[in-house]
Amino acid sequence: MDLYKSTAHELHDKLVNKEISSVELTKALYERIDAVEDQVRAYVTLDKENALAQAAKVDAKIAAGDTIAPLAGIPGAIKDNICTKGLLTTCSSKMLANVVPIYDAHVIKKLRAEDTVFLGKTNMDEFAMGSTTESSYFQATHNPWNLDRVPGGSSGGSAAAVAARVFRRQCCRYSCRRSYLDSGFRYRWFYSSACFF
Repeated sequence: MDLYKSTAHELHDKLVNKEISSVELTKALYERIDAVEDQVRAYVTLDKENALAQAAKVDAKIAAGDTIAPLAGIPGAIKDNICTKGLLTTCSSKMLANVVPIYDAHVIKKLRAEDTVFLGKTNMDEFAMGSTTESSYFQATHNPWNLDRVPGGSSGGSAAAVAARVFRRQCCRYSCRRSYLDSGFRYRWFYSSACFF
């Protein structure tokens, strides 16, 4: 079964019904990342060890009969301009290449409280100033539907990862409408922190 093709709602039901585990799901998505990341280049940072540890905590809650939140145990990714305590946050810039925040952004605190699993941080135009995701210091991101095209920007890493099905949700702050339009998603504009499902 290709778990990366399921919706977040379907995955939640499968977790609750113990048809799959969060660890199994997280590993499946990392396998998908391994299969496409060399060509797509959607991620700046991956956090496999912590993601699997968080997934195991969710599995333990399910095994204990605890009720889990709708997003608990379902892997997602974070745009690289949102602070994540203890996880590299570079804004895709050389200037911030080694910055590890000592606090979480408000949206990250909320997601952690819901037992979310973070796969890593997605590429973007440096400091979110661009419309192609080619101005990232680390790498240019490619549109997974046509590798000769850009995914848009500044949230191109996020858009490319969603289009390549390497996670089920994305958290972006001030995401550009063009990123998701260029990668085949219906036009939508987000004025503040938002999560895609």
